[in-house]
Amino acid sequence: MSGHNKWSSIKHKKGKADAQRGKIFTKVTREIIAAAKSGGGDPDGNARLRAAIQAAKAVNMPNDNITRAIKKGTGDLEGVSYEELMYEGYGPNGVAVLVKVLTDNKNRTVADVRHIFTKYNGNLGETGCVNWMFTKKGTIAVSKDGVDEEKLIENALDLGADDVENDLDSQEYEVHCEPEAFEEIKKGLDERKFKIITAEIAMIPQTTVRLEGKAAESMLKMMNALEESDDIQNVWANFDISDEDLEAFG
Repeated sequence: MSGHNKWSSIKHKKGKADAQRGKIFTKVTREIIAAAKSGGGDPDGNARLRAAIQAAKAVNMPNDNITRAIKKGTGDLEGVSYEELMYEGYGPNGVAVLVKVLTDNKNRTVADVRHIFTKYNGNLGETGCVNWMFTKKGTIAVSKDGVDEEKLIENALDLGADDVENDLDSQEYEVHCEPEAFEEIKKGLDERKFKIITAEIAMIPQTTVRLEGKAAESMLKMMNALEESDDIQNVWANFDISDEDLEAFG
């Protein structure tokens, strides 16, 4: 199982704690505003907004907050304008890292991102330096608890998925699909009573870099520091790491 997918599981657990102190609300609000600005305020005709609203409801954001964010995006209410950017660079041991941001101050954000890369033995690179190592895919993590693998594969492929990955060391199956089919497959698996742990449109690495010991610890600390920034919406990286190092990190 790639480091990206393991980090998604960490984020899922961490997101619950972040929601309790409001940090995740900041990120979700920005995504709703950006989605409404780019594709309009009707979720039925705006898949990105629909996904953002689902993410907001998953962390129990009040409906009034969601409505206000949509109106700020469409211009019906005054609000901050966010710029969407992607930064690229390298972490410890040459790990490729993509950082998606929504910011109202590009100079501040790039300085913060560069500082984090440098602090953890990485460096911020030029546009295009690592993006080619990733493929945009829908990724749905399904709990293995009480699930027959063949049944999941049959249902997932029937719904239009590309493949189902089974890492024997993981408690989850990974269903991969094209971004255009993501929502339909997620809905179909949910309707067929499969327990979905996480679901996202992600940048999946084509190859991975195995990290151990101090390099693994430094990489995880770097990912955590990037995720803590309000300006940063998502971080993807092509590291692989053992469950033992993950547990040691806590």
